[in-house]
Amino acid sequence: MRLLATCTVIIPIFTAMSLQIASLNSGSNANCYYIGNKNEAVLIDAGLSCRETDKRMKRLGLDIRSVKAIFISHEHADHIAGLQVLSKKYRLPVYITQNTLRNCNFEIEKSLTFSFIHNSPVSIGAFSIIPFIKSHDANDPHSFIVSNNKVHIGVITDIGYACKHVIKHFKLCDAVFLESNYCEEMLENGSYPLHLKRRISSKKGHLSNDQALELFLKHKPESLQVLILSHLSQNNNHPDIVNKLFTQHAGGVKVVIASRYKETELFNIESTPKLRPVRTIKKLKENKAQLSLFEF
Repeated sequence: MRLLATCTVIIPIFTAMSLQIASLNSGSNANCYYIGNKNEAVLIDAGLSCRETDKRMKRLGLDIRSVKAIFISHEHADHIAGLQVLSKKYRLPVYITQNTLRNCNFEIEKSLTFSFIHNSPVSIGAFSIIPFIKSHDANDPHSFIVSNNKVHIGVITDIGYACKHVIKHFKLCDAVFLESNYCEEMLENGSYPLHLKRRISSKKGHLSNDQALELFLKHKPESLQVLILSHLSQNNNHPDIVNKLFTQHAGGVKVVIASRYKETELFNIESTPKLRPVRTIKKLKENKAQLSLFEF
């Protein structure tokens, strides 16, 4: 006698829509972040020279001609130093607010200049880039979420504190470049003049290691795979301090320290697997007499 029964099998479904990310440089000397797929990419900020941007991309096996646009967070020199030449040489569209552009002290060809506004997505090829306002001592500063609708990458640096916009967008991230600029003790006891210390630690300054950790611990999304700690101060921080602080709380998240001297490796960020029913399997239940036929 045979009894037929059915059961639903749940198996993970992985999408192929991954994104590749790397920091080409991160620090007060230059900032430039790469986010792309097999065919196209965007850069967030262009603080490196055109030649150095090209060189570092090549070392990662990337072609600079895959870049389709540059997004500028604010007008400080470490974020725009290579912009003018990079845009002109490769005919790259530059997405920058009018207030930021007015404070750059140079011009970008008008046909290559485009603006954006807070929380209004910009479409570039397969990407959707969401700019959002942040607190920093610049004219019109923004951070960004770059997405292909499956994977969400945050570039959240140069922030004085984790405002509601930062928290909201941090919670979306599958990977994030997050500022961890200074060690509070090193800054306090360091050689900087008092006015500079106050500027760095103010709500218009930079995010400390402890502030970045608090954001990570309180608002870390379940989907977060890679945390790239960025914009470390040369004089008021150290990679070993940051790495030790975050690694002990990583909880399965890969912790990376972005260098101010070279590019990171290229990280592949996959969409979070989802579970759903995919088929029904019929199971054959047999009585003991039938099972005995298969015993050895």
